[in-house]
Amino acid sequence: MKQFKAESKRLLDLMINSIYTHREIFLREIISNASDAIDKLLFISLTDENVKMKKKDACIKISVDKDARTVTVSDNGIGMNEKELEENLGVIASSGTGKFRDEVSDGNDRKKKTGKNGPEELIGQFGVGFYSAFMVADKITVLTKKYGEEKAYRWESEGIEGYTVNECEKESVGTDVIMHIREDGDEPGEYSQYLDNYTLKNLVKKYSDYIRFPVKMEMPHSRKKEGSSDENPEYETVSELETLNSMVPIWQRRKSDVKEEEYSDFYTRTFHDMEKPQKTIALSVEGNVTYKALLFIPGKMPANYFTEDFEPGLQLYSAGVMIMDKCKDLLPECFNFVRGVVDSPDLSLNISRELLQHDRQLKLIRDKLEKKIKTELENMLKNEREEYEKFWKNFGRQIKACSINNYGMEKEKLQDLLLFYSSKEKKLITLSEYVDAMKENQKYIYYAAGETVESIDSMPQTEIIKENDMDILCFTDKVDEFVADMFRNYREKDFRSALNDDPELTKEKEGEEKPDAEVVYSDSIKYLKETLAGKVDEVKASKRLKTHPVCLSSGEDGLTFEMERYFKAVQPEMGMKAKRILEINTEHPAFKAFDAARIAEPEKAAKYAEIFYSQALLIAGFPLDNPTEYTDLITSLWV
Repeated sequence: MKQFKAESKRLLDLMINSIYTHREIFLREIISNASDAIDKLLFISLTDENVKMKKKDACIKISVDKDARTVTVSDNGIGMNEKELEENLGVIASSGTGKFRDEVSDGNDRKKKTGKNGPEELIGQFGVGFYSAFMVADKITVLTKKYGEEKAYRWESEGIEGYTVNECEKESVGTDVIMHIREDGDEPGEYSQYLDNYTLKNLVKKYSDYIRFPVKMEMPHSRKKEGSSDENPEYETVSELETLNSMVPIWQRRKSDVKEEEYSDFYTRTFHDMEKPQKTIALSVEGNVTYKALLFIPGKMPANYFTEDFEPGLQLYSAGVMIMDKCKDLLPECFNFVRGVVDSPDLSLNISRELLQHDRQLKLIRDKLEKKIKTELENMLKNEREEYEKFWKNFGRQIKACSINNYGMEKEKLQDLLLFYSSKEKKLITLSEYVDAMKENQKYIYYAAGETVESIDSMPQTEIIKENDMDILCFTDKVDEFVADMFRNYREKDFRSALNDDPELTKEKEGEEKPDAEVVYSDSIKYLKETLAGKVDEVKASKRLKTHPVCLSSGEDGLTFEMERYFKAVQPEMGMKAKRILEINTEHPAFKAFDAARIAEPEKAAKYAEIFYSQALLIAGFPLDNPTEYTDLITSLWV
């Protein structure tokens, strides 16, 4: 028995126990090696007319012997001789594919095309993937015969202890990798699952569906026995050779050759969504990084989208082999709802073929994808407004939330994608549309926050803005006020809450000056402050209320009522509370009745004060501590 080198022993132990995070990828690695072996022979056939190998003859075959507990992966590729077995399998991390690439490359231009099956198509890089099979196998036997040579060889190993290499009999050129599957441990089916045909089939579909050569396996099928009647048919189970992989991925085909139904079918099947995608984006990019991408904007929001269970990311492939099922680094957070595939031959893979050694290529791809997605959304907003509003209903909250990330660093990128409901237009509009429609003398972008559009529309504070024929954006999402607070302005127009007093709108016109209500009714205002002490921070005569007697505001600066509700829901321990300012309409009959009662019937005036406060709370969307007490107060005024 020959010994692995000391460093190879340590690497093998590390690889089996640490490098690979999922045992099931062993099949991906063995199939990838088989694909490389076929590619090498096809490449040689381009310059050696004696090589009769054609792509149509290429085949990778998987066979299972449950009794012997073996899984065999066979290929009709270039094979190995004794020296190559020693170099490639006797020394871990010595890549035969890497050496082959170096031999046929000019050494300077890695992307130089030398033929259809050029070295840039090869998958293996590090010479360690083969040993991943030891995660599920306690013994591996390799039977191989190199093209153009007479002798065949048998390489065998049970892991770290070493390996043997002997001559053997093998008629055809190529390699058979025979894996003896470990016995199950404490977990039932822990290893035996890899002896199941359907498990192996699913692994091929998951990781190796787009290997360029057919991967075949004997699969059991039911068929009617010959001679049995149609009235009483009898069936038998037979095995038929089935091709398991698709070979040509849909994203490698020209977009003009693919029907929209095919894209939708691929999306629903791959991403397990019953509804077809709203938008399909196909890209083919060459440059600093060459890649193809097929992206989808879902037609509905996933049920778990705003939960910890949601996993964003795109499927990442390299030369047709799945590297990661959900690569988060390919999408910015604002577009994390996008599903799809990215396939690039230029990725720098680490030795486990699961992660990336460097993020330069990923960052270049991510930046391109981000710009493309944003452009598609902008086009949809401009040319397909109804479709965009459907998209916004699904994912608008995510766009808004991300627009204020990192203290508004994403503002410029996302602000023109935002939609808000217009109280004047009675529909969703953009910030740009709002500003374009502003009156010549209007200084601010007005907004009001509340639970619903209807509740906002009926707020007493908005009356004076509507009276001036100005629009109000209805903020019904918890995040909306944070958007206004973080943005501060848009196109040099400041955001301003319609619930706060605006001196520009309430100042009296020349010739219409009225006595200062704060002075005229100072005693009544003082009485209200004293009666409602501990409940309100301030009481003042309102200049903006028209038909309503009272309202509650939170002041120009600091926490708003909607923010208070938000923090109460997510961080109640902080005890965040907005300032409470009771605004009173001194022109309203209810106030006149209170003012008269303050002198003649002080007890009744105190009831008015409590009613005013309760009404203001209800209008602001706050629950009453004791609704029964409020109704009793109302009815007590009638008796």
